Amino acid sequence: MSLLEAILMGVIQGVTEFLPVSSSGHLALFKILFHVETETGMLFDVLLHLGTLLAVLAVFYKDIFRMIREGVAIIGDFFKDVGIFAGNFVMKKDEPYYRLVDNSYRKFVMLVVVSTIPTGIIGYIGADVVEAASGVLLAPGICLVLTAVLLVISDYVADGTKMPRNVTYSNAFFIGICQGFATLPGLSRSGTTISVCLLSKFNRKFAVKYSFIMSIPAILGAVVLKLTELSDIKVTASEIGCYAAGVACSAIVGYICIKTMLVVVKKKKFTYFAIYCLFVGIISIVGHFVVKL
Repeated sequence: MSLLEAILMGVIQGVTEFLPVSSSGHLALFKILFHVETETGMLFDVLLHLGTLLAVLAVFYKDIFRMIREGVAIIGDFFKDVGIFAGNFVMKKDEPYYRLVDNSYRKFVMLVVVSTIPTGIIGYIGADVVEAASGVLLAPGICLVLTAVLLVISDYVADGTKMPRNVTYSNAFFIGICQGFATLPGLSRSGTTISVCLLSKFNRKFAVKYSFIMSIPAILGAVVLKLTELSDIKVTASEIGCYAAGVACSAIVGYICIKTMLVVVKKKKFTYFAIYCLFVGIISIVGHFVVKL
Protein backbone atom coordinates (compact mmCIF):
# COMPACT_ATOMS: atom_id res chain seq x y z
CA MET A 1 0.00 0.00 0.00
CA SER A 2 1.40 3.37 -1.06
CA LEU A 3 1.19 6.67 0.83
CA LEU A 4 -1.30 7.99 -1.74
CA GLU A 5 -3.55 4.95 -1.28
CA ALA A 6 -3.40 5.40 2.51
CA ILE A 7 -4.35 9.08 2.24
CA LEU A 8 -7.19 8.33 -0.19
CA MET A 9 -8.55 5.60 2.08
CA GLY A 10 -8.31 7.93 5.06
CA VAL A 11 -10.32 10.58 3.20
CA ILE A 12 -12.86 7.96 2.09
CA GLN A 13 -13.23 6.73 5.67
CA GLY A 14 -13.64 10.24 7.07
CA VAL A 15 -16.23 11.25 4.47
CA THR A 16 -18.25 8.05 4.33
CA GLU A 17 -18.25 7.18 8.05
CA PHE A 18 -20.28 10.27 8.92
CA LEU A 19 -22.01 11.15 5.68
CA PRO A 20 -24.73 8.53 5.08
CA VAL A 21 -23.04 6.64 2.24
CA SER A 22 -21.28 3.75 4.08
CA SER A 23 -17.57 3.79 4.89
CA SER A 24 -17.18 -0.01 4.84
CA GLY A 25 -18.92 -0.22 1.47
CA HIS A 26 -16.71 2.42 -0.14
CA LEU A 27 -13.51 1.01 1.35
CA ALA A 28 -14.49 -2.45 0.08
CA LEU A 29 -15.20 -1.06 -3.40
CA PHE A 30 -11.93 0.90 -3.39
CA LYS A 31 -9.87 -2.18 -2.51
CA ILE A 32 -11.65 -4.36 -5.08
CA LEU A 33 -11.53 -1.87 -7.94
CA PHE A 34 -7.95 -0.68 -7.35
CA HIS A 35 -6.57 -4.06 -6.18
CA VAL A 36 -5.20 -2.69 -2.94
CA GLU A 37 -3.33 -5.56 -1.34
CA THR A 38 -1.62 -5.52 2.06
CA GLU A 39 -1.08 -8.17 4.67
CA THR A 40 -1.97 -5.67 7.35
CA GLY A 41 -5.08 -4.34 5.60
CA MET A 42 -7.36 -5.29 8.47
CA LEU A 43 -5.13 -3.43 10.93
CA PHE A 44 -5.27 -0.35 8.71
CA ASP A 45 -9.08 -0.53 8.62
CA VAL A 46 -9.12 -0.61 12.40
CA LEU A 47 -6.81 2.40 12.63
CA LEU A 48 -8.98 4.35 10.18
CA HIS A 49 -11.95 3.76 12.47
CA LEU A 50 -9.87 5.10 15.36
CA GLY A 51 -9.31 8.22 13.30
CA THR A 52 -13.03 8.79 12.89
CA LEU A 53 -13.47 8.07 16.60
CA LEU A 54 -11.14 11.00 17.32
CA ALA A 55 -13.43 13.16 15.19
CA VAL A 56 -16.47 12.19 17.29
CA LEU A 57 -14.59 12.97 20.49
CA ALA A 58 -13.54 16.36 19.13
CA VAL A 59 -17.07 17.42 18.13
CA PHE A 60 -18.99 16.10 21.14
CA TYR A 61 -16.32 16.29 23.85
CA LYS A 62 -18.52 18.28 26.26
CA ASP A 63 -21.35 15.73 26.10
CA ILE A 64 -18.92 12.81 26.28
CA PHE A 65 -17.09 14.13 29.36
CA ARG A 66 -20.42 14.76 31.08
CA MET A 67 -21.60 11.25 30.19
CA ILE A 68 -18.40 9.72 31.56
CA ARG A 69 -18.85 11.64 34.81
CA GLU A 70 -22.48 10.62 35.13
CA GLY A 71 -21.64 7.02 34.19
CA VAL A 72 -19.11 6.83 37.04
CA ALA A 73 -21.72 8.39 39.35
CA ILE A 74 -24.26 5.72 38.36
CA ILE A 75 -21.80 2.99 39.30
CA GLY A 76 -21.05 4.74 42.60
CA ASP A 77 -24.73 5.12 43.46
CA PHE A 78 -25.34 1.49 42.55
CA PHE A 79 -22.79 0.30 45.11
CA LYS A 80 -24.23 2.73 47.66
CA ASP A 81 -27.63 1.14 47.07
CA VAL A 82 -26.11 -2.30 47.56
CA GLY A 83 -24.79 -1.13 50.94
CA ILE A 84 -28.17 0.37 51.85
CA PHE A 85 -29.89 -2.88 50.88
CA ALA A 86 -27.53 -4.89 53.07
CA GLY A 87 -28.04 -2.47 55.97
CA ASN A 88 -31.82 -2.53 55.60
CA PHE A 89 -31.82 -6.33 55.44
CA VAL A 90 -29.54 -6.89 58.42
CA MET A 91 -30.65 -4.00 60.63
CA LYS A 92 -34.34 -4.17 59.61
CA LYS A 93 -34.21 -0.54 58.50
CA ASP A 94 -36.04 1.25 55.71
CA GLU A 95 -33.42 3.66 54.39
CA PRO A 96 -34.27 5.21 50.97
CA TYR A 97 -32.24 4.23 47.94
CA TYR A 98 -30.39 6.50 45.53
CA ARG A 99 -32.11 7.01 42.19
CA LEU A 100 -29.64 5.78 39.57
CA VAL A 101 -31.11 7.64 36.59
CA ASP A 102 -32.07 11.10 37.85
CA ASN A 103 -31.08 13.41 34.96
CA SER A 104 -30.93 13.50 31.15
CA TYR A 105 -27.24 12.63 30.90
CA ARG A 106 -27.60 9.56 33.07
CA LYS A 107 -30.51 8.47 30.87
CA PHE A 108 -28.33 9.14 27.81
CA VAL A 109 -25.63 6.88 29.26
CA MET A 110 -28.09 4.05 29.91
CA LEU A 111 -29.61 4.38 26.44
CA VAL A 112 -26.17 4.04 24.83
CA VAL A 113 -25.43 0.99 27.00
CA VAL A 114 -28.70 -0.64 25.94
CA SER A 115 -27.99 0.11 22.25
CA THR A 116 -24.47 -1.30 22.50
CA ILE A 117 -25.58 -4.74 23.73
CA PRO A 118 -27.34 -5.95 20.53
CA THR A 119 -24.74 -4.21 18.37
CA GLY A 120 -21.94 -6.13 20.06
CA ILE A 121 -23.74 -9.47 19.82
CA ILE A 122 -24.62 -9.06 16.14
CA GLY A 123 -21.16 -7.70 15.31
CA TYR A 124 -19.42 -10.65 16.97
CA ILE A 125 -21.68 -13.33 15.47
CA GLY A 126 -21.69 -11.82 11.99
CA ALA A 127 -17.99 -10.94 11.69
CA ASP A 128 -17.25 -13.70 9.16
CA VAL A 129 -20.27 -12.77 7.05
CA VAL A 130 -19.18 -9.12 6.95
CA GLU A 131 -15.64 -10.06 5.96
CA ALA A 132 -16.90 -12.32 3.16
CA ALA A 133 -19.36 -9.68 1.93
CA SER A 134 -16.55 -7.11 1.73
CA GLY A 135 -14.75 -9.16 -0.91
CA VAL A 136 -17.40 -8.94 -3.65
CA LEU A 137 -19.12 -6.07 -5.44
CA LEU A 138 -22.64 -7.47 -5.12
CA ALA A 139 -23.06 -7.15 -1.34
CA PRO A 140 -22.00 -3.49 -1.03
CA GLY A 141 -24.13 -2.72 -4.10
CA ILE A 142 -27.32 -4.19 -2.64
CA CYS A 143 -26.70 -2.57 0.76
CA LEU A 144 -26.09 0.84 -0.84
CA VAL A 145 -29.47 0.59 -2.55
CA LEU A 146 -31.06 -0.23 0.83
CA THR A 147 -29.28 2.78 2.33
CA ALA A 148 -30.75 4.97 -0.40
CA VAL A 149 -34.27 3.77 0.46
CA LEU A 150 -33.75 4.51 4.16
CA LEU A 151 -32.45 8.00 3.46
CA VAL A 152 -35.41 8.91 1.26
CA ILE A 153 -37.83 7.70 3.93
CA SER A 154 -36.08 9.69 6.67
CA ASP A 155 -36.41 12.96 4.73
CA TYR A 156 -40.19 12.60 4.71
CA VAL A 157 -40.58 11.67 8.37
CA ALA A 158 -42.33 14.31 10.47
CA ASP A 159 -40.07 16.13 12.94
CA GLY A 160 -39.90 14.41 16.32
CA THR A 161 -39.40 15.90 19.75
CA LYS A 162 -37.88 13.04 21.75
CA MET A 163 -34.88 13.88 23.91
CA PRO A 164 -33.17 11.44 26.34
CA ARG A 165 -35.89 11.72 28.99
CA ASN A 166 -38.56 10.69 26.44
CA VAL A 167 -36.65 7.91 24.68
CA THR A 168 -37.56 4.39 25.78
CA TYR A 169 -35.10 1.59 26.33
CA SER A 170 -36.93 -0.43 23.67
CA ASN A 171 -36.15 2.41 21.22
CA ALA A 172 -32.48 2.19 22.19
CA PHE A 173 -32.38 -1.60 21.87
CA PHE A 174 -33.92 -1.55 18.39
CA ILE A 175 -31.50 1.17 17.24
CA GLY A 176 -28.65 -1.01 18.54
CA ILE A 177 -29.93 -3.95 16.46
CA CYS A 178 -29.97 -1.74 13.37
CA GLN A 179 -26.44 -0.55 14.10
CA GLY A 180 -25.34 -4.17 14.35
CA PHE A 181 -26.69 -4.97 10.88
CA ALA A 182 -25.11 -1.77 9.55
CA THR A 183 -21.70 -3.44 9.82
CA LEU A 184 -22.53 -4.96 6.43
CA PRO A 185 -20.54 -3.15 3.71
CA GLY A 186 -22.73 -0.63 1.92
CA LEU A 187 -25.30 -0.28 4.68
CA SER A 188 -24.43 3.11 6.14
CA ARG A 189 -24.10 3.05 9.92
CA SER A 190 -24.83 6.74 10.35
CA GLY A 191 -27.56 6.73 7.72
CA THR A 192 -29.22 3.67 9.22
CA THR A 193 -29.10 4.77 12.86
CA ILE A 194 -30.10 8.37 12.18
CA SER A 195 -32.99 7.19 10.00
CA VAL A 196 -34.22 4.80 12.71
CA CYS A 197 -33.86 7.56 15.33
CA LEU A 198 -35.99 9.87 13.18
CA LEU A 199 -38.57 7.13 12.64
CA SER A 200 -38.61 6.72 16.44
CA LYS A 201 -39.55 10.45 16.69
CA PHE A 202 -36.20 11.69 18.01
CA ASN A 203 -35.47 15.40 17.84
CA ARG A 204 -33.43 15.81 14.62
CA LYS A 205 -30.35 17.33 16.27
CA PHE A 206 -30.40 14.73 19.04
CA ALA A 207 -30.76 11.94 16.45
CA VAL A 208 -27.41 12.94 14.93
CA LYS A 209 -25.76 13.26 18.33
CA TYR A 210 -27.12 9.91 19.50
CA SER A 211 -26.03 8.16 16.32
CA PHE A 212 -22.44 9.37 16.56
CA ILE A 213 -21.98 9.00 20.31
CA MET A 214 -23.45 5.49 20.32
CA SER A 215 -20.79 4.57 17.73
CA ILE A 216 -18.01 5.10 20.29
CA PRO A 217 -18.37 1.84 22.29
CA ALA A 218 -19.09 -0.07 19.06
CA ILE A 219 -15.90 1.21 17.42
CA LEU A 220 -13.82 0.68 20.57
CA GLY A 221 -15.14 -2.86 20.93
CA ALA A 222 -14.35 -3.68 17.30
CA VAL A 223 -10.88 -2.16 17.62
CA VAL A 224 -10.02 -4.15 20.74
CA LEU A 225 -11.34 -7.37 19.19
CA LYS A 226 -9.39 -6.90 15.96
CA LEU A 227 -6.19 -5.84 17.69
CA THR A 228 -6.18 -9.05 19.74
CA GLU A 229 -6.52 -11.02 16.51
CA LEU A 230 -3.75 -9.03 14.83
CA SER A 231 -1.32 -8.94 17.75
CA ASP A 232 1.34 -10.96 15.89
CA ILE A 233 1.38 -8.79 12.76
CA LYS A 234 4.63 -6.98 12.06
CA VAL A 235 4.49 -3.46 10.65
CA THR A 236 7.35 -1.88 8.71
CA ALA A 237 8.55 1.70 9.16
CA SER A 238 7.10 2.75 5.79
CA GLU A 239 3.73 1.27 6.72
CA ILE A 240 3.68 3.22 10.00
CA GLY A 241 4.02 6.45 8.01
CA CYS A 242 1.20 5.42 5.68
CA TYR A 243 -1.02 4.44 8.59
CA ALA A 244 -0.39 7.73 10.41
CA ALA A 245 -1.28 9.71 7.28
CA GLY A 246 -4.47 7.71 6.78
CA VAL A 247 -5.57 8.13 10.41
CA ALA A 248 -4.90 11.89 10.34
CA CYS A 249 -6.92 12.29 7.14
CA SER A 250 -9.84 10.25 8.47
CA ALA A 251 -9.92 12.32 11.69
CA ILE A 252 -9.76 15.74 10.02
CA VAL A 253 -12.22 14.94 7.24
CA GLY A 254 -14.48 13.15 9.72
CA TYR A 255 -14.68 16.24 11.92
CA ILE A 256 -15.79 18.35 8.97
CA CYS A 257 -18.37 15.77 7.92
CA ILE A 258 -19.95 15.51 11.39
CA LYS A 259 -20.49 19.26 11.34
CA THR A 260 -21.98 18.90 7.87
CA MET A 261 -24.36 16.16 8.98
CA LEU A 262 -25.83 18.37 11.71
CA VAL A 263 -26.92 20.77 8.97
CA VAL A 264 -28.01 18.06 6.50
CA VAL A 265 -30.39 16.36 8.94
CA LYS A 266 -31.86 19.64 10.15
CA LYS A 267 -32.58 20.84 6.60
CA LYS A 268 -33.77 17.40 5.36
CA LYS A 269 -31.22 17.03 2.58
CA PHE A 270 -30.75 13.24 2.76
CA THR A 271 -32.29 12.80 -0.71
CA TYR A 272 -29.07 13.97 -2.41
CA PHE A 273 -27.10 11.27 -0.63
CA ALA A 274 -29.82 8.74 -1.44
CA ILE A 275 -29.41 9.45 -5.16
CA TYR A 276 -25.65 8.99 -4.84
CA CYS A 277 -26.01 5.70 -2.93
CA LEU A 278 -28.53 4.40 -5.46
CA PHE A 279 -26.21 5.31 -8.35
CA VAL A 280 -23.11 3.70 -6.82
CA GLY A 281 -25.12 0.69 -5.65
CA ILE A 282 -26.53 -0.02 -9.12
CA ILE A 283 -23.09 0.36 -10.70
CA SER A 284 -21.65 -2.08 -8.13
CA ILE A 285 -24.37 -4.65 -8.77
CA VAL A 286 -23.95 -4.38 -12.53
CA GLY A 287 -20.18 -4.46 -12.14
CA HIS A 288 -20.39 -7.69 -10.14
CA PHE A 289 -22.08 -9.52 -13.01
CA VAL A 290 -20.05 -7.83 -15.78
CA VAL A 291 -16.75 -8.74 -14.12
CA LYS A 292 -17.92 -12.34 -13.82
CA LEU A 293 -18.76 -12.40 -17.52
